[in-house]
Amino acid sequence: MSDLPAGPGLLGAADIRALAEALGVRPTKQLGQNFVIDANTVRRIVRTAGVRPDDVVVEIGPGLGSLTLALLESAARVVAIEIDPVLARHLPTTIAARMPERAADFALVHADAMTVDELPGPAPTALVANLPYNVSVPVLLHMLQTFPSLDRLLVMVQSEVADRLAATPGGKVYGVPSVKAAWYADVKRAGAIGRNVFWPAPNVDSGLVSFVRREPPPTTATRAEVFAVVDAAFAQRRKTLRAALAGWAGSAAGAEEALRAAGIDPRTRGEALGVAEFARIAEHRPDSGLDSRPEVAPNEPRD
Repeated sequence: MSDLPAGPGLLGAADIRALAEALGVRPTKQLGQNFVIDANTVRRIVRTAGVRPDDVVVEIGPGLGSLTLALLESAARVVAIEIDPVLARHLPTTIAARMPERAADFALVHADAMTVDELPGPAPTALVANLPYNVSVPVLLHMLQTFPSLDRLLVMVQSEVADRLAATPGGKVYGVPSVKAAWYADVKRAGAIGRNVFWPAPNVDSGLVSFVRREPPPTTATRAEVFAVVDAAFAQRRKTLRAALAGWAGSAAGAEEALRAAGIDPRTRGEALGVAEFARIAEHRPDSGLDSRPEVAPNEPRD
């Protein structure tokens, strides 16, 4: 389209605003859209993510393409998942105009990332994204579960969410996102991002979170069984696990039995436990029959 800003290289603030105006796009709170307008920031994200020349990178919510172009500078292939129909329709045009030599290495999937269960082309090896704040945790967990080939992730999320994802047992912000993320990967904070690199500028600070995939803890319980314990433990986080897990176990006495069998003091609270300890509890749910099941090798596929 002749009315789209064209030219080589990454998008700057003026490019982003001109492109949005040409497309009639206004960022919406409903979709959590805050476009990155600083080329140095997107290059920093790609550098922090450790994107390699052989990587197939998935990007969620590419928006107008500022991070997408930076990823294409470094990766073998980029697959972007975009829910907004206008943005999805025009992003390939922007890529072709500004980086024509890499256009063949880009693919666009017009979909809600929470519904995506397959991607075109080779299996993805990395995920790098500026995630919408309102769906960041469920989207991350969905992608980690659905695409086991993803071995590295770097996402930009609300700073508070970044703290929760990277929290370790015992901290005030440690909770369900922390434990479930730890099932899949080693998670850590990887930096902070200022508000002035976005348009529109958000009312919250942002942070980078790094995930390096590893095997889940060895356990005879399935992922779903472990996550059910986690959900129950933090639904009433001020209560002891004996009380918090009563519904899950059928009674407080049943919860105490499971906890003692797992080697955990029933007076403990959920925020004191790591993912491996939650897995041990899941193995001992009363009447679950898990104790009689054969051991599962650490690298054997699970639910």
